Amino acid sequence: MTPAAAVDRLFEAHLTVANLDVSIAFYRDRLGLELAHLVPARQAALFWIGSRGHSMLGLWQAGAGPQKTTTHLAFAAAADDVIAAPGRLQAAGIVALDFNGQPTGEPVVLAWMPALAVYFLDPDGHLLEYIAMLEGEPRPDDGVVAWRAWTH
Repeated sequence: MTPAAAVDRLFEAHLTVANLDVSIAFYRDRLGLELAHLVPARQAALFWIGSRGHSMLGLWQAGAGPQKTTTHLAFAAAADDVIAAPGRLQAAGIVALDFNGQPTGEPVVLAWMPALAVYFLDPDGHLLEYIAMLEGEPRPDDGVVAWRAWTH
């Protein structure tokens, strides 16, 4: 099958949030994303991820329904930034998590890729991730390991 277009990265993703103002503050003030567009009539906000026109995140306030949507998104980052992320997240009042959802002070390596990753939650419980591909051969038998264990 020939695809209609070649896809090489995530450009846009959307999340349902409980409180748009709280989520705007989280993504803008704590994660440093640039607010690109606000649509008050639709209770939506759009953020640039990286440089303008590169990638976008949309936030949509949920209705009055009792369900709560949880989603996972991964944001590509440089390896040095992923290594520094647990400390930076903590400084912003955000708990860095390992692959199993436990608090951590260091990233993990997903050995099957290999990629360096750290996880955290937004105000609505969406699982977010900073990830950077690592050089070198995959080691799938290693599973998921702490960064320090990978480097030694």
